[in-house]
Amino acid sequence: MVDAKSGDDSLLFLTDENLRRGIEAMFFAYRGFTSDPDRILQGLDYGRAHHRAVHFIHRAPGTTVGNLLDILGVTKQSLNRVLRSLFEDGLVEARVGRKDRRERHLYLTEKGAALERSLSDAQRLSRGGARGRGRVSHRFGSDDG
Repeated sequence: MVDAKSGDDSLLFLTDENLRRGIEAMFFAYRGFTSDPDRILQGLDYGRAHHRAVHFIHRAPGTTVGNLLDILGVTKQSLNRVLRSLFEDGLVEARVGRKDRRERHLYLTEKGAALERSLSDAQRLSRGGARGRGRVSHRFGSDDG
């Protein structure tokens, strides 16, 4: 942006190429960040939707189904499918609300907490995002990678 008074255009801006590189870096980082948890989930016949539900129930024990719908931005039908499998497999439990008995508050069971730990440990220990960044830099001739 140019300062109208001084004509100074020293503010930073991103070129289309910079934006594309950033998008590609995010893609490879995301792929690296999710690859190890995906392998764990695949062995359980779960997907990323299950991972997100387990993650946010862990982060906010007692969250309601309605709140989880808002956080995840999915349909009620989609969330119900995910929660049903987590309930059936003993990973999540629902408790009736104390103030409003229509509410269902969600909690991880010990088994669910163990799964959440293994998924988050895999992400914390993963170096996939860093490896992906190097590949992006190398592929597109960046001299900073």
